[in-house]
Amino acid sequence: MNIRFAVLMPPLLLAIGLSGSLALANGGGGDDDAPIRPNCPKGQVFDSKSQRCVRQTSSLVPDEDRTNYAYRLAKDGRYEEALALLDTLKQPNTAKALNYRGYATRKLGRTDEGIGYYLQSVKLDPQYAQVREYLGEAYVIKGRLDLAQEQLRQIESICGSTQCEEYQDLAEAINGSSKT
Repeated sequence: MNIRFAVLMPPLLLAIGLSGSLALANGGGGDDDAPIRPNCPKGQVFDSKSQRCVRQTSSLVPDEDRTNYAYRLAKDGRYEEALALLDTLKQPNTAKALNYRGYATRKLGRTDEGIGYYLQSVKLDPQYAQVREYLGEAYVIKGRLDLAQEQLRQIESICGSTQCEEYQDLAEAINGSSKT
């Protein structure tokens, strides 16, 4: 029994260690859409290949890394930096990039502009639950609870239930607005 344990344990520990490292590299969770977590100085972007911060102007950094890091900047309240980074994309018209551009502009108080980006994103990927959550939140800001409720219904159909994070976050925003 001890020999079997000694033979099986090292590969098992290695597998557990690797899966934990991969989860941390992707932001701590298993979500493929989770933004990358390192916090680079202004003018730099996280390069997932080299696992370090590099100049934003580096042509070696792929659009996916730029897009993910722009979202990270926006979530940290660095909206102008996020928009500047999104401006460096070779392919700026993806559902994800347009969603994050909408998020940053909405957070800067340019709600109508943000809605425009969200609608472009929805057109590219109608099944993208996060953009529908953010679009719904923008509608809440505008006082259009009817349109926010429609986004909530769309999220429920995408997720297949009311249990996904996007549904719950938008429902909370809608309920919070109706109490004021």
